[in-house]
Order: sequence, then structure tokens, then C-alpha cells
Amino acid sequence: MALETRNYIAGAWRDGAEVVENRNPSDLGDLVGLFAQGSAADVDEAVAAARAAQPKWAAAGIQRRHDALMAIGTELMARATEIGTLLSREEGKPLAEGKGEVTRAGQFFTWFAAEALRLQGDQAESVRPGIEIEVRREAVGVVAIVTPWNFPVATAAWKIAPALAYGNAVIWKPANLTPASGLALAEIIARAGLPAGAFNVVMGPGATVGDALVGHPGVDAVSFTGSAEVGRGIAARVLGNRAKLQMEMGSKNPMVIMEDCDLDLAVAHAANAAFGGTGQKCTAASRLIVHDRVLEAFTEKLVRAAEALCVGHALAEGTQIGPVVSAGQLAANLDWIARGRAEGAELLTGGTRLSRATEGHYMAPAIFARTRNDMAINREEMFAPITCILSADSYAEALAIANDTPFGLTAGIMTRSLARAAHFRANMRAGCVMVNLPTAGTDYHVPFGGRGQSSFGPREQGRYAAEFFTTVKTAYTAAGVPE
Repeated sequence: MALETRNYIAGAWRDGAEVVENRNPSDLGDLVGLFAQGSAADVDEAVAAARAAQPKWAAAGIQRRHDALMAIGTELMARATEIGTLLSREEGKPLAEGKGEVTRAGQFFTWFAAEALRLQGDQAESVRPGIEIEVRREAVGVVAIVTPWNFPVATAAWKIAPALAYGNAVIWKPANLTPASGLALAEIIARAGLPAGAFNVVMGPGATVGDALVGHPGVDAVSFTGSAEVGRGIAARVLGNRAKLQMEMGSKNPMVIMEDCDLDLAVAHAANAAFGGTGQKCTAASRLIVHDRVLEAFTEKLVRAAEALCVGHALAEGTQIGPVVSAGQLAANLDWIARGRAEGAELLTGGTRLSRATEGHYMAPAIFARTRNDMAINREEMFAPITCILSADSYAEALAIANDTPFGLTAGIMTRSLARAAHFRANMRAGCVMVNLPTAGTDYHVPFGGRGQSSFGPREQGRYAAEFFTTVKTAYTAAGVPE
């Protein structure tokens, strides 16, 4: 049965001026739903509602905020199979990944529920006698949140949860490609007892709704996850209003494979990092930098591993890789295959559209060999089940290649050497560094973010989230001398 979903503004569900279809990328005959499209006028109304509600929510107290977030997180985890199935149906990731994402989203809410109780200030001695100093964190105000389609519940959760925990009001614009599972989250939040207007959802295209939201003078902070190109445009709008800005954008993550590694483990982690989630992850390993001594053996094993992966319907048992999210994404992926070949890279396997029992956007995972780091396939984010093998004759050369990128989100190394591991952790210019692990996969209670063109502003997740979602106040009080 197709869903019909509306925007949520000032505590009420609202129809949009028009609707868009959302179809299952595993089965294009399956209409997931019709989803309302908002307007700039809806954004104005949501901002006004948020500004009115934010002081009430901030004043509600830490216990009420804890209880609301705990209820949201608990319900998400209890309904992980139901909402995870919806997520996989509309986004295309295998069902186990869909359920896992919803569970992780619930964990974000329960962790930040407890964090609402742990927010504490500092006392300081003044250099002047008779004066007391208090340093505390307060809500930044109205926060606009713009999230991508690849993690429609988890990315939203790791932004919305801290925003609400610290007493902010939220206006959220989900991605148009995957609105259904995100709006399942919105329905749970709408029943959590927040003041009307403390949480709002306005769907629509980035060119209209997104632009109106991030550039609105009534917004105090903007948290965005998406492409570097879109991020540059958002930065110009947001900083012009002197609002706070946090962005997670593109990546070109390297995984270094040294000659002393456990080769089978390296192949397993490389395949996981490159092709998990159909390569549609900002943490995916799209550059595999392999030491010359194990280049041939590693390449042969990786090709066999890629060809053994089961590509199929996201909800089918045994599926390891689902379809890509849309026809446009599939076309862009195939363009990258043509571009890599034109640059002189050797396509070892995959890179073709696949036919399955149902019509969908299926693609065989692809591996390019004999690539150089100056090729476009090694410079630009592809967001596809495509990875590129580069060779290096030493650890020093491998590290230099890994760091030769404008991005810097995640990076990994496979090695048995503690000395190399320590040196890589210290000298790899990335926000997250993995040793003997895939480049994808992070914990929710520690900071996440990158360097260079990958990120801008304070880190997300864990206690570091307070740097963005709160503002610091220093208060001086003349205590005087008692008589």
C-alpha cells in the first residue's frame, strides 16, 4: 500500500502544493508513496513556529528533554524491523543494513537523552575579589537540518537528537529520494510531547525549500550533510546571515594494504568498505593503495570476492548488495565506468547494469586497476560500488598517495606493524583513521568528521556535538562581602 505523507509544521500535519512519487529501486513497479512538497512560504511558517517554541522547549528542563528523547529512541529500536524494512524498500540497502540503521538511530536518541542530564557548566575564580564566574552552555536557538538520502534515519538522528537534547528547536528537510523512513521518524518525534513548533519537517527540492531554509534570517544554525558542491553554495548563504554552520560533505577515502598484512582480512575489509551500502557511503574506500609485493595476490582475491557478492532485491534473503538509489545515480555510476576507461584504467570486473527478477537499478560492483592518483576516478567522489587500485613500493609512498587528496574524512591501513600503525594514525590527514578495520563504520558516542573539503565546522556526534548545538555564556556576579 502506498503511503501519503505531509509536512509537519507548528505541531500539525500539512498538505503540500504538490506531491512526488517515491519508488522502490529494487522494484520500480512498487510505489512506496506520494510525498508532499513544501514551499518557501512553508519554510517561513516553520521558522516562525520554531522561534516561538524554542524558549519553551529550552525552559522545559533537562528531565523533560531526557524523557522525550528516551521515548523516541526506545520506540525506534522497538520498531527497527518495521521501519528498517521501509528504509530498505525505498533506499535499496539490504534489509539487515536497514534494520541496523534504525537501531543505531535509536541509540543516538537514547545516548543524547542521557547527555541532556550531563550538560554541566564550570565555576571559575575571578582575578578581581568579590566576583563569582559561571560558564555554561545554552541552546543556540533555531537549527535547520538538511540530510541526505543514503542514511535517511541515522544521519537525521545524529543531528536532531543533540539539537533537541540541548534545548533547540528544529526544522528538518529530509532528502526527496528517501522520505518515507525519515518521516516514520518524524511521526515518532511528533508524539514525544514537544511544544508545537519545537520540531518541524518541510520536504521539497533543495533549490527551493532547501535554499529558503538555509538562507533564512530566522535560523541560528545550519547542519548539512551532502555533496561538496552543494555545501559551497550553502556556506555562502549561511555565513552571510552570520549563522553557525556545520557541514559534512564529500570524501575520497584511502585504504592502504601493506605487504605484512593478513591478506584475507585485508580483502574482506576492502570489499566491505568499497561495496557495502552499494558504495553509497561517505566513508566508502574508493582508493585501495596496495604494496607492490602483494599487489597481484590482493587484486586476484578482491576480484573473486567482488564477483561472489550477491546483488539483488534489498528485501530478499541472501542479498549482500542492493540496487543503487535511483536511475540518475545509476547513470552517473556508468558514466564513471566510461570515464575511468577513457583515462586508461583497466576495468577488472563489474561496472555493468544487471537484470534481476524485478526491474530495478542494479549494478555489478566494479574494480579498476592500473590507476594513477591524478585520474578523475581517484580525485572525485563517485558514491558508487566502484573502487580503484593503486600501487606503491613502500609505506612512505603509500602514505603520500593516501594524503594526496583535497578530502580527508576516513582512511585505513592493513598492517601487522605497530610502528606503521602508530605512524599512520599520527600522519594520515583524515578525521577518522582505522587500523585493520574497514574505512566505513563508526561509533555513535565519539566525534565524527573530516578535514579539507570533507567537513566544515565543529564535529558531529558524542560530547563534541555540544560545540555546535550550544553557545557558551560567561556570567559574572558581584557577590560582595557579608556584613
